[in-house]
Amino acid sequence: MIKKLLCIDDDVTTLMLIKMVTEKASFAKEVVVAMNGKEALAYYENLLNEPASKQADYPRLIFLDLNMPVMNGWEFLEEFVRTYLPQFPDTKVVILSSSANPVDKEKAKLYPIIIGYISKPITADLLKMLVKK
Repeated sequence: MIKKLLCIDDDVTTLMLIKMVTEKASFAKEVVVAMNGKEALAYYENLLNEPASKQADYPRLIFLDLNMPVMNGWEFLEEFVRTYLPQFPDTKVVILSSSANPVDKEKAKLYPIIIGYISKPITADLLKMLVKK
Protein backbone atom coordinates (compact mmCIF):
# COMPACT_ATOMS: atom_id res chain seq x y z
CA MET A 1 0.00 0.00 0.00
CA ILE A 2 1.30 3.43 -0.87
CA LYS A 3 1.00 6.21 1.66
CA LYS A 4 -0.25 9.06 -0.54
CA LEU A 5 -1.61 9.22 -4.09
CA LEU A 6 -2.24 12.43 -6.05
CA CYS A 7 -5.00 12.26 -8.68
CA ILE A 8 -5.12 15.06 -11.24
CA ASP A 9 -8.33 14.94 -13.26
CA ASP A 10 -11.06 17.44 -14.13
CA ASP A 11 -13.85 14.85 -13.94
CA VAL A 12 -15.41 14.64 -10.48
CA THR A 13 -16.91 11.20 -11.20
CA THR A 14 -13.50 9.82 -12.17
CA LEU A 15 -11.95 11.21 -9.00
CA MET A 16 -14.71 9.67 -6.88
CA LEU A 17 -14.28 6.31 -8.65
CA ILE A 18 -10.50 6.40 -8.12
CA LYS A 19 -10.98 7.08 -4.42
CA MET A 20 -13.47 4.20 -4.11
CA VAL A 21 -11.38 1.68 -6.06
CA THR A 22 -8.10 2.57 -4.34
CA GLU A 23 -9.76 2.27 -0.94
CA LYS A 24 -11.41 -1.05 -1.78
CA ALA A 25 -8.13 -2.44 -3.16
CA SER A 26 -6.13 -1.11 -0.16
CA PHE A 27 -3.90 0.65 -2.70
CA ALA A 28 -3.40 4.03 -0.98
CA LYS A 29 -3.85 5.29 2.56
CA GLU A 30 -4.64 8.81 1.36
CA VAL A 31 -5.83 10.22 -1.97
CA VAL A 32 -5.23 13.90 -2.70
CA VAL A 33 -7.05 15.42 -5.69
CA ALA A 34 -6.47 18.32 -8.05
CA MET A 35 -8.87 19.37 -10.83
CA ASN A 36 -6.11 20.44 -13.26
CA GLY A 37 -2.36 20.79 -13.58
CA LYS A 38 -2.31 24.30 -12.13
CA GLU A 39 -3.99 23.11 -8.91
CA ALA A 40 -1.52 20.24 -8.68
CA LEU A 41 1.46 22.57 -9.06
CA ALA A 42 -0.01 24.83 -6.37
CA TYR A 43 -0.21 21.75 -4.13
CA TYR A 44 3.53 21.13 -4.60
CA GLU A 45 4.34 24.82 -4.12
CA ASN A 46 2.43 24.74 -0.82
CA LEU A 47 4.35 21.62 0.20
CA LEU A 48 7.63 23.48 -0.30
CA ASN A 49 6.45 26.07 2.23
CA GLU A 50 5.80 23.38 4.85
CA PRO A 51 8.31 22.05 7.41
CA ALA A 52 10.69 19.37 6.12
CA SER A 53 8.79 16.65 8.00
CA LYS A 54 5.59 17.46 6.09
CA GLN A 55 7.46 17.79 2.78
CA ALA A 56 8.77 14.24 3.26
CA ASP A 57 5.15 13.02 3.18
CA TYR A 58 4.65 13.93 -0.49
CA PRO A 59 2.76 11.67 -2.92
CA ARG A 60 5.09 9.13 -4.49
CA LEU A 61 2.54 8.34 -7.21
CA ILE A 62 0.43 10.59 -9.45
CA PHE A 63 -2.52 9.50 -11.57
CA LEU A 64 -2.62 12.10 -14.35
CA ASP A 65 -5.33 12.87 -16.87
CA LEU A 66 -4.02 14.51 -20.04
CA ASN A 67 -7.05 16.46 -21.28
CA MET A 68 -8.03 19.10 -18.75
CA PRO A 69 -8.90 22.79 -18.85
CA VAL A 70 -6.66 25.50 -17.36
CA MET A 71 -3.49 23.35 -17.52
CA ASN A 72 -3.43 19.95 -19.21
CA GLY A 73 -1.40 16.92 -18.22
CA TRP A 74 1.50 17.55 -20.59
CA GLU A 75 1.86 21.15 -19.38
CA PHE A 76 1.79 19.90 -15.79
CA LEU A 77 4.49 17.32 -16.52
CA GLU A 78 6.78 19.88 -18.16
CA GLU A 79 6.55 22.27 -15.21
CA PHE A 80 6.69 19.52 -12.57
CA VAL A 81 9.83 17.95 -14.04
CA ARG A 82 11.55 21.32 -14.44
CA THR A 83 10.59 22.88 -11.09
CA TYR A 84 9.48 20.28 -8.55
CA LEU A 85 10.98 16.89 -9.39
CA PRO A 86 14.37 17.80 -7.83
CA GLN A 87 12.61 18.35 -4.47
CA PHE A 88 10.31 15.32 -4.86
CA PRO A 89 12.60 12.86 -6.67
CA ASP A 90 10.78 9.59 -5.96
CA THR A 91 7.63 10.72 -7.76
CA LYS A 92 6.22 8.39 -10.43
CA VAL A 93 3.35 9.13 -12.81
CA VAL A 94 0.67 6.93 -14.37
CA ILE A 95 -1.22 8.48 -17.25
CA LEU A 96 -4.98 7.86 -17.07
CA SER A 97 -6.69 8.45 -20.37
CA SER A 98 -10.12 7.87 -21.81
CA SER A 99 -8.54 7.28 -25.22
CA ALA A 100 -5.63 5.10 -26.24
CA ASN A 101 -3.96 7.75 -28.39
CA PRO A 102 -0.78 6.26 -29.93
CA VAL A 103 0.85 9.72 -30.15
CA ASP A 104 0.32 10.27 -26.41
CA LYS A 105 1.69 6.81 -25.63
CA GLU A 106 4.85 7.59 -27.60
CA LYS A 107 5.19 11.02 -25.99
CA ALA A 108 4.87 9.42 -22.54
CA LYS A 109 8.03 7.40 -23.24
CA LEU A 110 10.00 10.67 -23.22
CA TYR A 111 9.37 11.10 -19.48
CA PRO A 112 11.28 8.63 -17.28
CA ILE A 113 8.94 9.37 -14.35
CA ILE A 114 5.98 7.90 -16.28
CA ILE A 115 5.65 4.24 -15.30
CA GLY A 116 2.36 3.44 -17.02
CA TYR A 117 -0.35 4.52 -19.42
CA ILE A 118 -3.75 3.03 -18.65
CA SER A 119 -7.25 3.55 -19.94
CA LYS A 120 -10.09 4.78 -17.76
CA PRO A 121 -11.91 3.60 -15.80
CA ILE A 122 -9.45 2.41 -13.19
CA THR A 123 -10.12 -1.03 -11.75
CA ALA A 124 -8.78 -3.05 -8.84
CA ASP A 125 -7.06 -5.36 -11.37
CA LEU A 126 -5.23 -2.41 -12.92
CA LEU A 127 -4.09 -1.32 -9.46
CA LYS A 128 -2.77 -4.83 -8.76
CA MET A 129 -0.83 -4.64 -12.02
CA LEU A 130 0.69 -1.30 -10.93
CA VAL A 131 1.73 -2.74 -7.58
CA LYS A 132 3.73 -5.40 -9.43
CA LYS A 133 5.64 -2.65 -11.30
